[in-house]
Amino acid sequence: MVKPGKPLQSIVYPGDFQAGHAWAYLPDLAEAVARLADIEKSLPAFACFHFGGHWLEHGVQFAEAIRRISGNPELPIRKLPWIVFYLGAPFATFLREALEMRYLWRTPLRLDNARLVAMIGPEPHTPLETALSRTLAALQCLPRTPANAAVAAA
Repeated sequence: MVKPGKPLQSIVYPGDFQAGHAWAYLPDLAEAVARLADIEKSLPAFACFHFGGHWLEHGVQFAEAIRRISGNPELPIRKLPWIVFYLGAPFATFLREALEMRYLWRTPLRLDNARLVAMIGPEPHTPLETALSRTLAALQCLPRTPANAAVAAA
């Protein structure tokens, strides 16, 4: 988690650093959904497909990739202060709902995309560092350079 429009000063990671986690780059997910939409008439009424995306054996590798992209290997990676969610939950629906999903950050979460691949062929898959570079540039979290501007526009 980073703050849009601000240079990176730290990264907040919500999960157990050692628990594996799956990540989806939204343009890749959108492409997969569009491919499914193209064949919608041939799909069962209640078909369920999982998007595999990027699997990281240790979820914190996501934050470490952000460090590499930022060019700052010393960028602090902080744990999400879940206590704030507990304190605010009685007053804010979002915080209550986020707490209900906390278990997904404590245990490995990997999705099996075999059914999706069987229907649409290879899953769209932008390399992780490319996806993160584009996202961070679009969020204006990287220093403004011609290269970052071009990445954000891509």
